[in-house]
Amino acid sequence: MIFLPKGNVLPEYQIRVYGNVLRIFGGAEPSPEQRRELVKEVLLMTLARASSSDSNTNPVEVDTVQQVLKEVTGDDISAADIRVAAASEIFERAPLEKYLGSVASSLSSQDRVTIAQSLARVIKSDVAISPQEVDFFNKVVGALEITAAELAGLGS
Repeated sequence: MIFLPKGNVLPEYQIRVYGNVLRIFGGAEPSPEQRRELVKEVLLMTLARASSSDSNTNPVEVDTVQQVLKEVTGDDISAADIRVAAASEIFERAPLEKYLGSVASSLSSQDRVTIAQSLARVIKSDVAISPQEVDFFNKVVGALEITAAELAGLGS
């Protein structure tokens, strides 16, 4: 289960959602269970951040984030928790791309592609795709080290 902090502050002792990401970012090798949680956490961080990547948090995008998280992870996350994750101070400490780059090698190719495809689904959900959203998508795909062949379903 994913626990989100209340408010917009993430004191080190309260971090649960970002615990595995921070552990990996610090150089620790994850256990299989931590790896599963890492996928959930990276997906949440990426999709939540995508819902505000164009400075316009569209309720349709937040709804899509909720649907995707439920489908991929089985977890129900509230819209309020998604907004908190999107605005989290963790992104002030280091950009999302830096976190993604630090955990990319700990994720399988399929996990990385699932995250990218889920991101595309969120971006497309409000029909209007802004240049900021395209830029965000490209940065995420680059940080996750996904090849064009992997994105096209042609293998790794």
